[in-house]
Amino acid sequence: MKNKKTRKNNSSSKNKNFVTKRMNFSELIQKYPQAVEVLMNEGMHCIGCAASAFETIEQGAIMHGLNPDKLIEKINKRLSK
Repeated sequence: MKNKKTRKNNSSSKNKNFVTKRMNFSELIQKYPQAVEVLMNEGMHCIGCAASAFETIEQGAIMHGLNPDKLIEKINKRLSK
């Protein structure tokens, strides 16, 4: 049983996906302020938007004409540095 836990912990520590497209912007910015750089570079000035408290990253990306999966990939790549 202990070995299974060890393997599980090791595999989760290798997971570099910090962010999912179901997170809302306020949660993203609060947990990972370094993600703001990616958002700004993509033309998403979501920091001061009233919708950031409830809108998911996926919804915001679509509203801005961006591919949500590619945006999440860029954010996670930035966070893994």
